[in-house]
Amino acid sequence: MDASTEMLLYVFSDRVTYQCSCGLRHPLRRIYFCKHCFKLRCGDCVSHEVDTHFCPNCLENMPSAEARLKKNRCANCVDCPSCLNTLSTRASTVSFPSPDDSTKTIPKKFYYLACGFCRWTSRDIGYKDKPHSSGGWPELENPHAKQIGLLLDHYRAVAQIEKMDRDRKKYPKRRTYLYFSDKYSLTTAIARKRAGLPPLANLSLKDDAEGKSLEFSPVEAIENVEPLSEDYFTQSVALHQVCTIKQRLLHPEFQPSFTKDMCPNHKLLLSKLSHRCKECEHNLCKPEYNANSIKFKIQLAAYYHFPELQIVTLPKFISEQLSTMVVSLSNPSQNLCNVFLLPLEENDPLITADVKLPAVQLSISPHDDAAEFDDITEQQPMNRGDPTIIAFQKANVVGVFLKVTPKKGESECRAAFRLKWDYHQISIPIQGEVKEPQLLWMETRIDLDLGDRKSVV
Repeated sequence: MDASTEMLLYVFSDRVTYQCSCGLRHPLRRIYFCKHCFKLRCGDCVSHEVDTHFCPNCLENMPSAEARLKKNRCANCVDCPSCLNTLSTRASTVSFPSPDDSTKTIPKKFYYLACGFCRWTSRDIGYKDKPHSSGGWPELENPHAKQIGLLLDHYRAVAQIEKMDRDRKKYPKRRTYLYFSDKYSLTTAIARKRAGLPPLANLSLKDDAEGKSLEFSPVEAIENVEPLSEDYFTQSVALHQVCTIKQRLLHPEFQPSFTKDMCPNHKLLLSKLSHRCKECEHNLCKPEYNANSIKFKIQLAAYYHFPELQIVTLPKFISEQLSTMVVSLSNPSQNLCNVFLLPLEENDPLITADVKLPAVQLSISPHDDAAEFDDITEQQPMNRGDPTIIAFQKANVVGVFLKVTPKKGESECRAAFRLKWDYHQISIPIQGEVKEPQLLWMETRIDLDLGDRKSVV
């Protein structure tokens, strides 16, 4: 394995994790940064909101109500039941005798579905060709649709009753005559009888519409099971005619056993999500509404604001022996970034290696998009600082030596430390007003997974 391939494995793996404000640890690419709370937010710290639904094939936008009505499926695009690729419509020409002259024929086009990958066609399952290309393919009816509909109506009514009960408990009840009569040793039943009111057993707290329950027959177990056909024991199995488990689960209502019973499915819709901070309710990520666009209106990913630490070289560690590794720190901001690497304030039992950190301030140059295309900056000598600390320095990236000593008797090598840096908060100034960037010192914990049993001796 060459050095570039090894570097890619370190970059795209989860060996380096940042601690979120909730205490969980995630890679930097999976964390957001709230510019209003000045805290890291992971997927559990944000609320997810669906902006729009769209088909990944035809990119048709669909509102949530319409997507729910169509069961989150596209009405036009169809998936292959064999390999799950999108089916295309093919045309074939059929000749018919002319009604005016029996010696002449009239060509007419008919359409069918075909997969360009596994060569599956709608003719394999007996679908007749259609005279038009716009949909209209037959769909199998769910045999349990009535039972599922009754269950949904029943639990929808139960949820409505529970909601009304919760709303009723929000308002305090007024104390009536019955409350005071029961308080002063006069039973409720006698008081209602004297007042000429009906007994409580004949009353219901809910109206007829609320208390009405739907009647449906429960599922009953049967003792007599159909015996297996003798063909399972006498005939040889043709694997190309038997559905796989994945193909069967694509149709949970039918679960076909043979390929001749498979039918195409309408393509599932995808959705664009917006992420909002749960504490201050500001948007952290908001994509554009158009399904053709991959841009974002708001994108507060942490790797746009936080120094990113990556593993450059990873040596083979030996227990209770000092080893040197190289990590890189990159500055994504447009300002000079000052970084401190500090030890943890308290001991963690999960940490199985000691790290000797540099006790000096590391200064990282601001990010410049044109620096990698500029030949002049590469020719100019850069101030590397202490060669025992700085491994390399190029543009907005600095390589740092870390000295790691694994503990004895541990099967995994894990290290952790604190990363402290200065963050420049840039606010949009009002017209005619000059504002300088606000300087804030941020701090987070970084965990390094340096290897497993194979790399620790």
